[in-house]
Amino acid sequence: MNPRVKSVRAKPDYLLDLEFDNGERRVCDASRWLDKGDFRRLRDPERFSEARVEGGAVAWPGGLDLSWDTLYILSEPVGAE
Repeated sequence: MNPRVKSVRAKPDYLLDLEFDNGERRVCDASRWLDKGDFRRLRDPERFSEARVEGGAVAWPGGLDLSWDTLYILSEPVGAE
């Protein structure tokens, strides 16, 4: 099982700076979801910046969330070439 998100920081260009409960820091480009369904609401940078951790996943007000598995698999380690 993949580790859960411990902390999240929304960055410019729809990047999520993630810390997982195994100590890894990773970055995920969330722009890939911004043309899909309700995730279109996150195109507003102010709304995107409201990202928070809920139950090991990343969530936004209004019921939008991304699972820790998805975020771990689709993110890159900080400092990766």
